[in-house]
Amino acid sequence: MDPLSQGTVGAAFAQSTANKNNILKIGIIGFLAGLAPDLDILIQSSNDPILFLEFHRQFTHSLFFIPFGSLIVALLAFPLVRSSMNLKTVYLASFLGYATHGLLDACTSYGTQLFWPFSNERVTWNNISIVDPLFTVPTLILVGIAMKTRKRIFSFFAIGWITFYLSLGFVQYERSLSAAIELANSRGHNAERLTLKPSFGNLILWKSIYQHEENFYVDAIRTTQSSTWCLGESIRAFDYQYHLPDLDKESQQKKDIERFRWFSQDYLGYDKEKNIVTDVRYSMIPNQIAPMWGLIIDGQRGINEHASWWTSRSLDESQLDLFKDMLKGKKCGNSSLFE
Repeated sequence: MDPLSQGTVGAAFAQSTANKNNILKIGIIGFLAGLAPDLDILIQSSNDPILFLEFHRQFTHSLFFIPFGSLIVALLAFPLVRSSMNLKTVYLASFLGYATHGLLDACTSYGTQLFWPFSNERVTWNNISIVDPLFTVPTLILVGIAMKTRKRIFSFFAIGWITFYLSLGFVQYERSLSAAIELANSRGHNAERLTLKPSFGNLILWKSIYQHEENFYVDAIRTTQSSTWCLGESIRAFDYQYHLPDLDKESQQKKDIERFRWFSQDYLGYDKEKNIVTDVRYSMIPNQIAPMWGLIIDGQRGINEHASWWTSRSLDESQLDLFKDMLKGKKCGNSSLFE
């Protein structure tokens, strides 16, 4: 998730072990420990534009690395607080803060290598958006109150809210999944693969992507007391023979596409106008194809030259209005799938 969420959750769990004399310092240590795994974003290369895709949410986010990452944070923090607490206390706060990071990231749809080095599977539980103020703001307020009043009971309230909201995300996921399957069936489609992710900042509006034969179908599912759907778009799944028949099989660009396929969990499309291999899972509007990132493929490049990384995260006023209307149910079907 976003840095503020990660740090706040780390602080909440660290504070649960504090006393009134050290709760502020423990909270700060937990906050910093909750941020620490994302230092892997520094692993980048000017020669290899998608190297960061392989290393972000990799070893620093794995369950195996938690004791070591926590120790690094503790050793860095201890000299600053040694007059008021021992190394064991600092390490426990660092451990709790650091441990929350990978698990919270796994709740999103981006993918986290929780089981590195034993597996490179990108774990995605899809029960919360990468950014969700409804999750973060109450947690931040409760952590702040705990620091202000020096009463760790508010840290437990924060942990309670974290647990409740993530659990609600799982419930909403299952309800939306049932609706998405029903929608595919109503079209006479066999959903060979199906994934769901909450749209930005809420657990009401979900993006559904499923594959039927050679196409991906993208729709939005709005789940409140009942589930309705906002019909979307479709795109042909990426295929070398169909989209890039002339691409050299030994080229670096071909290798980059395969690396990108692993990252996107094989939800690849292709934009013919821009020559971009896209990640169908992500768009600003949940029932649209419009990609947020991808690889620009250039047939004029040498066999050892990389593809270029491309991003587009702009959201104009009309799109924002459309998103708000969908969230309110104004742009979605009137028929309920499930009461």
